[in-house]
Amino acid sequence: MPSKKVLVAGATGLVGYAAMKHFAAVEGCEVIAVSRRRPDETYGARWLPLDLTDQAACEALAPDLAGVTHLAYAALYERPGLVAGWQEEEQIRTNDLMLRNLVAPLERAAPGLRHVALLQGTKAYGVHVRPLAVPARENRSEMHEQPNFYWNQERFLRERQPGKAWNWSILRPVLIVGDSVGSAMNVIPALGVYAAFMRRAGRKALDYPGGVGRVAQAVDADLLARAIAWSGEAATAQNEIFNVTNGDVFVWPNVWPAIADALGFEPGAPVPLALDREIRPREAEWAEIRSAHGLASGTLRDFVGLSFEYADYTMGFGRTEPGPPAIVSTIKLMQAGFTEVMDTEAMFRKCFAAMQAKRLLPRP
Repeated sequence: MPSKKVLVAGATGLVGYAAMKHFAAVEGCEVIAVSRRRPDETYGARWLPLDLTDQAACEALAPDLAGVTHLAYAALYERPGLVAGWQEEEQIRTNDLMLRNLVAPLERAAPGLRHVALLQGTKAYGVHVRPLAVPARENRSEMHEQPNFYWNQERFLRERQPGKAWNWSILRPVLIVGDSVGSAMNVIPALGVYAAFMRRAGRKALDYPGGVGRVAQAVDADLLARAIAWSGEAATAQNEIFNVTNGDVFVWPNVWPAIADALGFEPGAPVPLALDREIRPREAEWAEIRSAHGLASGTLRDFVGLSFEYADYTMGFGRTEPGPPAIVSTIKLMQAGFTEVMDTEAMFRKCFAAMQAKRLLPRP
């Protein structure tokens, strides 16, 4: 019998995919992964189709959840028009409902449940509507007056957990970078596709399409998955909230040479380009690129998802002055015992290489 049985919700998302991959490689750990669409690779996890907005479907799946000890909840509902949707009531209500629909039958089916890991992010500090108080700190810098599904989900766990055998942890990553497919907020496929179009046009240098940079942070999805695993076992993480980053800072124009090199280019000049407007509609050309390189990445809609828009947002397309820094503190996380760090340039190189190895992006 496995010593741990992990349920990963949102297995095709950026975080859920990394969590599924991590836990599936842990000896003595059984993994159940749920999502609406099948992941391109399950790494030995048992995948089950599930739409978390469907309460009846969640109830019907309950027998398959028997014995679950840990829930890594990485499911996310995002609306087309990604950034605008972050403040819309329908998006908030749907994400709240999804968590409730899963936890209720899970608790009944899995009396041995020990831990629930939940994801938030820097929108908890209002990064999308105001400059951050630098560094943003847990339980001190939140913007509770700004409607956000984070608060609905957090209240649900706080109200449900007292007296239960399980505890929770909330992780707040910054910009997450990984090798998932079709995610709402993953710059890797968006930038990889942009580079493929530039190569098709005969370009040798990869121009920087964003705006004037600001000091920011990122986190590798695989590192975040290890933080999720740590939170499920550490006594210091019980019913606590933690910021998670790679441990360094970056500015987009400064890491662009490493990104260009990973994609087989010399770094080019700043040439602002709205990727969502200019690249996303070019499905026919992308089909030709896929055919020429033997790619398995599918259409732009399936491969990139909403991430062209997210890339424009996070890279500051249209920004002509340096933006306010977006920096969070990870002192609390390190003091609690998770001290892993990663070089951000190395992260970009690793993620592009993973996409290329799976024939999702052209090799340099």
